[in-house]
Amino acid sequence: MIFKETKFKLKDGREALLRSPCEDDAEEMLQFVIKASAETDYLMKYPEEFANFTLEQEKTFIREDYLSQNGLMIACFVGGRIAGNCQISFRTGIKDRHRASVAIALLQEYWNLGIGTRMFKEMIQMAEKRDGVRQIELEFIEGNSRARRLYEKMGFRITGVKPDAIRLKDGTLVNEYMMLKRL
Repeated sequence: MIFKETKFKLKDGREALLRSPCEDDAEEMLQFVIKASAETDYLMKYPEEFANFTLEQEKTFIREDYLSQNGLMIACFVGGRIAGNCQISFRTGIKDRHRASVAIALLQEYWNLGIGTRMFKEMIQMAEKRDGVRQIELEFIEGNSRARRLYEKMGFRITGVKPDAIRLKDGTLVNEYMMLKRL
């Protein structure tokens, strides 16, 4: 799916641009995810897990998402650089096509500027427009209180927990929480 370019003002007055990433963004998208995953333990991969991910694979991922009717990726650009991205994926089975899943990542230097809220609003609107979608789901890692506050602000509520689902590098086991927003 393709997201129509949208500009908005950040809390600090700068302008941000939301749009679907294209193949020309592949290198920067790959560098973005590596940097974002290095800044926090709350994303699902560590930076080194992207070591074997090639530029061609990233281009293919972007292309497939761009052409998909069941998913949408949005990147946020500030000053021409990627500040964050998000993705919504729609289920297609008879039994689960009423569900959508969302994910988000944002570089630390862009926290508290309204980007996460804006990206969530766009994903929620996409889900509301999709025929038959009744709920949006996401997961977050225990301790990620910033993300939890955003998700709760956007109307998500905890629906379950996977105990010890995530093992950090130091061996610490933490829970993964499931959240849901009904439309």
